[in-house]
Amino acid sequence: MPNTVKATQSPSRKSAAIAPETMNAIELLKADHDKVKAMFEKYEGLGDRALVAKKKLARDLCLELTKHAIAEEEIFYSAVREAVGDKDMVNEATVEHACAKDLIAQILSMEPSDDLYDAKVKVLSEQIEHHVEEEEKEMFPKARKANLDMAELGQAIQARKDEIGLPLLN
Repeated sequence: MPNTVKATQSPSRKSAAIAPETMNAIELLKADHDKVKAMFEKYEGLGDRALVAKKKLARDLCLELTKHAIAEEEIFYSAVREAVGDKDMVNEATVEHACAKDLIAQILSMEPSDDLYDAKVKVLSEQIEHHVEEEEKEMFPKARKANLDMAELGQAIQARKDEIGLPLLN
């Protein structure tokens, strides 16, 4: 992927109103962050007896997080590693993704009535919150300053996410 064009526009938190295929990479990734944060908040508001709703929401959350992580690692992290040269920052983010994927696998193999199900969703939420904070405060500003084509990266990330679907979780 060419690394010669500057980022096309600065991202904003209102990016969710923009069609995903027209977002630059950082806008798209932030929109994903906002979406899963809202999903975790919705999960926390479900009562102890809302087992069917919990299972569906947890499954949807796991799919969103998995799609995001795969596309981010394959496309965004690769570009950032090359352009920014901060191998440690990208390595740490990759390890955080691995921890999240492990919890996702555990959650998907369980039922909401199982011991520790809610606790695992809560820990996943906390891990993602920490990861998002680091990305948005450290990685994204460095990526913005690099000579990356954020529009092209955004299109590639969205295309990759669109390829990943429910069979992944079956």
